[in-house]
Amino acid sequence: MRFVLIGPVYPYRGGIAHYTTMLYRALRKQGHDVLLVSFKRQYPQWLFPGRSDRDPSKKPIKVGDARYWIDSLNPLTWLTAFWRIRRYQPDAVILQWWTTFWAPVWFVLGMLNRLFLQRPLVIICHNVLPHEVRWWDPWLAKVVLRWGTHFIVQSVEEERRLTALMPGAQVAVVPHPVYDMFAGERISKEEARKLLGLPLDAPVLLFFGIVREYKGLQDVLAALPEVRARMGRVILLVAGEFWEDKQPYLEMIERLGIGDLVIVDDRYIPNEEVPRYFSAADVLVAPYRRVTGSGAVQMARGLGLLAITTGVCGGESRVTIDGETGFVIPPGDPESLADAILRFFRTSWQTRLGDQIAHDEDQFSWNRVADLVAGIGEARDLSERKAEG
Repeated sequence: MRFVLIGPVYPYRGGIAHYTTMLYRALRKQGHDVLLVSFKRQYPQWLFPGRSDRDPSKKPIKVGDARYWIDSLNPLTWLTAFWRIRRYQPDAVILQWWTTFWAPVWFVLGMLNRLFLQRPLVIICHNVLPHEVRWWDPWLAKVVLRWGTHFIVQSVEEERRLTALMPGAQVAVVPHPVYDMFAGERISKEEARKLLGLPLDAPVLLFFGIVREYKGLQDVLAALPEVRARMGRVILLVAGEFWEDKQPYLEMIERLGIGDLVIVDDRYIPNEEVPRYFSAADVLVAPYRRVTGSGAVQMARGLGLLAITTGVCGGESRVTIDGETGFVIPPGDPESLADAILRFFRTSWQTRLGDQIAHDEDQFSWNRVADLVAGIGEARDLSERKAEG
């Protein structure tokens, strides 16, 4: 089959760039031809909330044959990209959707596909609506998503969100696959903690990734006094760039008297350093407050680290042992988070995580997404052959 996959890849940074790359690799591994289309320019610098949208990693995760055809601010490149895609004659087009910033570009590509190419348009919705929804976002999302013929979402909650906007849409729920690109780079806990300057004898909680309000760092901080009162010293390592004002968090740390427990590394963590953070930690804490798929949770899974998270993440980190399901807590509930942290360190769950990850390998495989896309392309091919016959 022949597919066009559109989305960010290296030199752009972040989870969606990694997702695009891993899906590309999965499709190629299955023997499909894939035209990978990315961006000349992604965001204007004044609009990007971080320091840069470029990946600073010395060991980038990249593909060798991406076409950087689309400039987000130059409509001429949208048109020329489409005509190149049309000449390729794919069996299906795969589009990533995560923010309404891309609405003009995706609207044009979707409309041109409907008018001139008439191929299935598979839209992978990382977020149906932005995490901070503005009044115009639902309208823009609906205007763009109406061009899609098939949709992939990563949780039941996102499926409900999509069907509320697009009743009757063909939607498949596929949990966020595991980010296993670092799986072979895990190091010993002792070595990792020495590299990061962490104590060897204290439990370490990891909060990883871009810091935004919906990810619940404030709930982790609120839980820490109770955790310390009941189990003694514990370290919270916050590793990720702040995309909002950091001062309220620093004030909260001071107000709670937990400055000696919290280490803040406010920057984008490059690929070559990622394994040491997950190797150094005992558990990832990801108490997201609103519906989303979590790349950090699936990165932890790929590196053999359990995550304590919330049901709004789609339950990707749900672990069942001896008939009990644990470490999925209600959002916005520091007390439940503290209880889950304490329960983790009181039990032997950590040593039994490996079997659970192996058991869930198929559920969180990139092949699930690739198979679904391939099935859509094959259905179109079969339909055309029947029409011709």
